[in-house]
Amino acid sequence: MRILIDYRPALRERTGVGEYMHHLISALTRLPASAADEISVFTSSWKDRPAANLAAELGARVVDLRIPVRVLNALWHRLEWPSVEMLGVSPDVVHAAHPLLMPARHAAQIVTIHDLFFLAAPESTRAEIRRDYAALAPRHARRADAIVVNSRYTGALVRKAFGVRDEAVHVCPPGPPAWSSLGREPHVPPDGYVLFIGTLEKRKNLGVLLDAYSRLLEHHRDMPPLVVAGRMTTDGEAWLHRLSQAPLAGHSRYLGYVADKEQTYAGARLVVVPSLDEGFGIPVLEAMAAGIPVVAADRGALPEVLGDAGMLVDADRAEPLAAAIRRMVTDREFAVACAARGLARARQVSWTWSAAALRGAYEAAVENRRRR
Repeated sequence: MRILIDYRPALRERTGVGEYMHHLISALTRLPASAADEISVFTSSWKDRPAANLAAELGARVVDLRIPVRVLNALWHRLEWPSVEMLGVSPDVVHAAHPLLMPARHAAQIVTIHDLFFLAAPESTRAEIRRDYAALAPRHARRADAIVVNSRYTGALVRKAFGVRDEAVHVCPPGPPAWSSLGREPHVPPDGYVLFIGTLEKRKNLGVLLDAYSRLLEHHRDMPPLVVAGRMTTDGEAWLHRLSQAPLAGHSRYLGYVADKEQTYAGARLVVVPSLDEGFGIPVLEAMAAGIPVVAADRGALPEVLGDAGMLVDADRAEPLAAAIRRMVTDREFAVACAARGLARARQVSWTWSAAALRGAYEAAVENRRRR
């Protein structure tokens, strides 16, 4: 197969979607079944160029065009032009990293749907998503030859919301990071910090965590520091201000976007994921794979990912979140047991397994296109 995959979300800072696409492609190119495939990744930007070693790192050809992402997206979303064939490639299958199709004349088309937050709370998304996703994603999903999702939860939402066939949806969950401590012991350092890691946007619900931690500090000055890591957005500016005010001042730190996740997780004794919605929740898997206990919200795919390997709490209320954090911090035996279950749970997934599922989606998409 000749495969073209959208790599643009990973071109700059690799947050959730970019991280997912990068590792999935890396695993795909290393599958024995892919040995005869011609795999290419697509990038476009006016100023950002792919790293010189990207082709070697991924094991794929790089198709890079000097076109601003917003300009190309506007043309693709509104006019469905130019087709990928007009850009100089002739794939059998083209894989979009987001819910909207990459236009193609002849190739089978695949979309990736990471969550449906753009339908549930469009006001909390950026302008391009508000403008295009809610209107176009349902039609594009029904036109796609296959749909890739990262959890069973998201797959069920997509089937219900868009009325697509069950067999059109392919679950390809993330795998654990290469730096994880799989096969080793739980990692609960007594002098570690409590970690929040993720883009500082509304759905990550950092405000409730700050409320919970403020309550804890008012009654328990022995609480470990709270460390916040992630890319800043306009949603996050008020949260950042709160970190510099009492009672959080002196007991919290903002790291910004971190490229070295291994070092960031290494200093943590607990990871908190209070999101209002997640299509998967990569920090939960990263923490489990690193042997760190987790407190997460009972929303979206987080219960599916965490299972019994941590504590699930109401995402809307600071009190139960504070109680769960306090228990993890003070009951070491319980925290270590949760971390051990997390390690075992993280061993059940791998990028290789997901890459094999992805290649199966490509084969199904090509067959669907042939039948049309």
